[in-house]
Amino acid sequence: MKRLHFLLTRALALIGIAILAGANIPVLVPEVSQDRISIRGDFNGAQLLLFGAITYPPGTRNTDRADIVVVLKGPVESIVVREKQQIAGIWINAASSEFRSAPGYYAVASSRPIEQIVDDKTADIYELGLDHLQLSPAGAIDSRELDRFVVGLVDLNSRGQLFKNLPNSVKITNSVLYQARINLPASVPVGDYTAETFLILDGRVAAAEVKEVTIEKIGMGRFITNLSQEYGFLYGLIAVFISVFLGWSAGYLFRKM
Repeated sequence: MKRLHFLLTRALALIGIAILAGANIPVLVPEVSQDRISIRGDFNGAQLLLFGAITYPPGTRNTDRADIVVVLKGPVESIVVREKQQIAGIWINAASSEFRSAPGYYAVASSRPIEQIVDDKTADIYELGLDHLQLSPAGAIDSRELDRFVVGLVDLNSRGQLFKNLPNSVKITNSVLYQARINLPASVPVGDYTAETFLILDGRVAAAEVKEVTIEKIGMGRFITNLSQEYGFLYGLIAVFISVFLGWSAGYLFRKM
């Protein structure tokens, strides 16, 4: 129910933006340095440049009140978060919670800290910042329990450089041109991403535009990934065969030595 309310609220907000688009307000023209990133065997990360311009209606002046927030997010998938507890000196999996749609990567870059740009309600609607991610549990769960698992997921992915807040990382030149650089770690998941740019004036979202980005594996990495996903049984047999062969080879070499 909470997720449905959130989606309806955001839909109404976007409709409002669309209506205002015909009014006398600035318009966003966003772009990305590359809409397709290929991961090879030697991939150790990449940097994505998100840039663009704010076009102002004829007869109006540029304003220094404009803020830009860019959210790079994806791929969205179901995920299970497990909590570990130490029992008798051994760490074991205890409670767990499943989220229906959690991003594998999430980064928000902004011209100023989010709390200085919008209020909490607006940040919640547009999911601006790690504290405002809207993650829906797969089943019924106590709100305090849910908050604990959300905090755990955010902390885990933040330590892995997969979730990040990047305040003051969007540079705006002459209130017209803007750019932000977001570093992708080597462990970035493959899939489809959205780069959503928000133009914010006086604490309100005045315009929003989305660009799509795809991160994919190529070469042997892509072959192995496709094999494991589409032919899981065959992939398992090959993995077992390789393990047995390597073990036998190592034993044979030691006997010869």
